[in-house]
Amino acid sequence: MPENATSDVGRLAAYERQFSRRGLLMRYARGRVTNFSSRQIMTLIGGVVLGTMNSPTQGAIAICIALFGEAVDCLYLRNADGLIAKGVSFPRIRFVSTLTAAFQAATISVCVIMAWLGPVTGLSPLFSAAFLAGAAINAGLVLPFHRPAAIARLTIYAATGFALFAHDAITSEVHSSALVMNTSGAIMLTYMVVLFLQFVVRGFHRHKHSMFELTEKGRELLNSRKEAERLSLVARNANDSVIVSGPKGEILWVNDAFSRITGYSAKEAVGRSPGELLNSPDTDPKAVDDIRDAILSGQPYRGEILNRTKDGRAIWVETNLVPVLDDHGRVEVAVAVERDVTQAKVYEREMAAAREAAVEGARAKAEFLATMSHEIRTPMNGVIGMTEVLLDTPLTPEQREYTDTIRSSARSLLTIINDILDLSKLDAQKVVLSLIDFDLERCFEETLRLMRPQAKSKGLTLTLDVSGALPTKVHSDDGRLRQILINLIGNAIKFTETGGVTVTLSADRWGDGYLLHIDVIDTGIGIPPEKIQQIFERFSQADAATTRLYGGTGLGLTISQELVHIMGGQIRAESTDGSGSRFCVELPVGASEDVQSGNANGDDEPALELNRLAGKRILVAEDNRVNRMLMRKFLAETPVELIFAHDGQQAIDCVQEDPPDLIFMDMSMPLMGGIEATQKIREMACKQPAIVALTANAFDSDKVACRQAGMNDFLSKPVRRADLLACMMAQLARDEGAT
Repeated sequence: MPENATSDVGRLAAYERQFSRRGLLMRYARGRVTNFSSRQIMTLIGGVVLGTMNSPTQGAIAICIALFGEAVDCLYLRNADGLIAKGVSFPRIRFVSTLTAAFQAATISVCVIMAWLGPVTGLSPLFSAAFLAGAAINAGLVLPFHRPAAIARLTIYAATGFALFAHDAITSEVHSSALVMNTSGAIMLTYMVVLFLQFVVRGFHRHKHSMFELTEKGRELLNSRKEAERLSLVARNANDSVIVSGPKGEILWVNDAFSRITGYSAKEAVGRSPGELLNSPDTDPKAVDDIRDAILSGQPYRGEILNRTKDGRAIWVETNLVPVLDDHGRVEVAVAVERDVTQAKVYEREMAAAREAAVEGARAKAEFLATMSHEIRTPMNGVIGMTEVLLDTPLTPEQREYTDTIRSSARSLLTIINDILDLSKLDAQKVVLSLIDFDLERCFEETLRLMRPQAKSKGLTLTLDVSGALPTKVHSDDGRLRQILINLIGNAIKFTETGGVTVTLSADRWGDGYLLHIDVIDTGIGIPPEKIQQIFERFSQADAATTRLYGGTGLGLTISQELVHIMGGQIRAESTDGSGSRFCVELPVGASEDVQSGNANGDDEPALELNRLAGKRILVAEDNRVNRMLMRKFLAETPVELIFAHDGQQAIDCVQEDPPDLIFMDMSMPLMGGIEATQKIREMACKQPAIVALTANAFDSDKVACRQAGMNDFLSKPVRRADLLACMMAQLARDEGAT
């Protein structure tokens, strides 16, 4: 610490010591002890005078009494420091010193009484009053230091004087002029003593106040110096560059970090502008102008700017500039803290590039999946479709077994493809719910009817158990509900060898809609308790042996769980190893505007009336030869006129020549795709046919694109003959109703 700072600390400590209650008492004690000898001069003079006027013996006695009182008082005060060191409390020392002061004052009063009542008359009262006034003045001098002791002395002296004058007034036979003169003189002398004491006390307080102000200013100056030293220490040792510039932009001071970052020493930097040192041809001129405007206007600035170091290296710095204003609002200095953010900028560019690569990767993945979906589904449509056609022909038992094996394997492969596509859509959060009103129980009956052949092939039963009244229609995504059911039922059938699978369904009111309770219960192999949560993980089954024995991707339950969550529901599994499993789904659905209670009959679907198709012209726009042959086989037993087009342009030409009643339109064809062809057909001034997309593109975005282009429905390859005929009947029936 600098020498002047040390002296300031010393002065502050000295002030605290001097003017504290303990400090004042110690000053009082030291003063009384130090001035002991000087006070005894007055005592000796009084004793000599008293001995001369009265008798030497009386004078000697007075001197001894006075010295005894002084000795008692000073001896105690002399030991005050020692008493404090021994642990005697400060209030006790103050109290005892007040008693010794009173005792000392009492001895002086005894001497005054001896002089007043002595044989010498006339001048005795005057001498006694003067001596008493001197003692009072001496007592009043210590009033600021030890107020109780001073008041005790003054009280005793005042009482002594009053008592003596009262004695003379009582004992005198007449009120002589001498008594009046003595009394008046005593009053005047007392008044002078009071004035003197007031002057002493006021002078002490003025001195104390002056010392206090000086001490406070010293304390403020010391605190300011300490704060400046701390700030200077922080600025000098900061990792960031600190630049202090004048109002014209010239550098006044830089810290060590500035030199470390830029390569310029403080000597090289002071007096020059930051821009002159650090700006490069690549520095943004707008940023430079903004910094200059901030300094001129006295406003803070924060931003990033490209600088260069002494060796020409480019660095990015984050600048935080704050102008410091004087009392008149003018810029006195500008303090700039600059942080090297070059590495952060590099990281930011790398992150941007990584994000770009991720986006490009996602786009490439989406394109790959779309392409693979189309390319795989197209031949799969031929495989599955031709096996269905083949099964409708006379076959030997061995041939039928082979054909069933081909169809089963193709459908298993299709399930894997669908699972992968669904998972990719869930990952991309591109699953869009298609909310419609549909018949709830019929949805379940149709799904179970679809899955019964699979159960029957393993000798299993598949039943639907409806508990309580169901709403006839609900508002939700029936396609996703069917997908969840198919996954859960298919999973149950896969892992069940004997017995069967039961699906239970019930519904409770839930706000403005319903809460469906769906349980899929099987009598299969069950799941160990520690594997319950694992089965919902991707590509996971209970164990590797299960995968080898039963096959599958391990994605069905994962997809079902995520679909249930997207639809706002919950799914859980309950199982005992070796005793079957129960999968419980709670799914909220909306209420349809047309709600009826009771059990709906799912068996009232009308049979297909193929004779109603007589005379209908069906156009199939398909570029793949196998798919055209498959469509011909599927519709061979129907009384329709079948027309084929190999691309979108041929389809448009067929419509222009003689509009068909229904068009099955592939989306991806040479020359012109199905979307563009549909748009052009919808713009034609002719009878508008129903158009159904028949394509291997299976994404939701493809369905939306087909709807927007003007298509009426969407069938995804590979398509089943029953689905194809049902769609064809529905579209032609709607067309008849419209006409």
